[in-house]
Amino acid sequence: MYDVFVVGGGPSGAVAAEDLARAGKRVALLDRAGRIKPCGGAIPPRAIKDFGIADEQIVARITTARMISPTGRMVDIPIENGYVGMVDREHFDEYLRDRAGKAGAERLTGTYLRIERDGAGTHVVWRDKATGVEKRSATKLVIGADGARSVVARAEVPGGDKIPYVIAYHEIIKAPEPSPDYDPDRCDVIYDGRISPDFYGWVFPHGGQASVGMGTGLDGVDLKKATADLRAASGLTECETIRKEGAPIPLRPMDRWDNGRDVVLAGDAAGVVAPSSGEGIFYAMAGGRVAATAAQAALASGRASDLRIARKLFMREHGTVFRVLRSMQDAYYRSDERRERFVSLCHDVDVQKLTFEAYMNKKLVKARPMAHVKIGIKNMAHLLRLVSPVWT
Repeated sequence: MYDVFVVGGGPSGAVAAEDLARAGKRVALLDRAGRIKPCGGAIPPRAIKDFGIADEQIVARITTARMISPTGRMVDIPIENGYVGMVDREHFDEYLRDRAGKAGAERLTGTYLRIERDGAGTHVVWRDKATGVEKRSATKLVIGADGARSVVARAEVPGGDKIPYVIAYHEIIKAPEPSPDYDPDRCDVIYDGRISPDFYGWVFPHGGQASVGMGTGLDGVDLKKATADLRAASGLTECETIRKEGAPIPLRPMDRWDNGRDVVLAGDAAGVVAPSSGEGIFYAMAGGRVAATAAQAALASGRASDLRIARKLFMREHGTVFRVLRSMQDAYYRSDERRERFVSLCHDVDVQKLTFEAYMNKKLVKARPMAHVKIGIKNMAHLLRLVSPVWT
């Protein structure tokens, strides 16, 4: 009998399993193994601090972000007083799973099939990868951390089959030598409808490798061709391709994360990817932590209603940031004319400082109210076309 059975071994599931194991709970962590999620790999300083990420996992330290407009205009934004860490998901996810195992979680490798309930309680049915045998594990609670198209969410939680998402695709390439087009300490974000008509493309360094990709929520977009076009525009066509990956990324947190009985969701399964930026690693880990907190509360009290704590804790801390980012995406990602204005707005020093202060610390900056007022005025001026994009 497990106290908690965690389905999914990405950052969210691994953090949940580790937290629960350290709290003395009997935990199973089920992972399919061999799957690498397409991801730019960026984690902010707060993630490194909050989750004690080992220094060797940081394969690059980004000190500049370059925003590129549809007409090819560029804005370089320095990251002051720190850096953005880059990780390689192929190794980072296993590092987190290994930590969970060392903390006491029992690692299982296989595929989740379903949950069955009878007079003896709740059981997770899964297929062992090594033997192909179907197994049935008794548990008190289940954490569904099995990604954006979560099988757990669709079967167990209201609304779990209706999560909107974009499809992300990237290619991991061998990094070229530094040049005017490629800087190993700089992330490039490309806002261009020819690459992505409703999201963005990226070139993110990973030390000896780089992630080049894009995302879209529209049908009919050729993701591989768009990425090939991005590589050509970035001078990366001749770089060796190491691997290719694609997966859905959810667009908004679900309204409900639990089934009121024995299941709570975490990470992409709960929809916790930041709008506008598509950032997911920190929020997945934070989602895993609040799911573990909710599970501990429910185990201690015997009240299934305590599983609601997960969403309440997460939205209390991050809900406002998600709403602001959602409004930005809705306002600026709808056309190249809007994207051009968005990149132009990023010339503003106040925009740069407040954006990265918020990104690094994962909270809105309240100490500079006049800067917020100025940004609000400039934002409205652009959206109402009262000013033209300005380039310096």
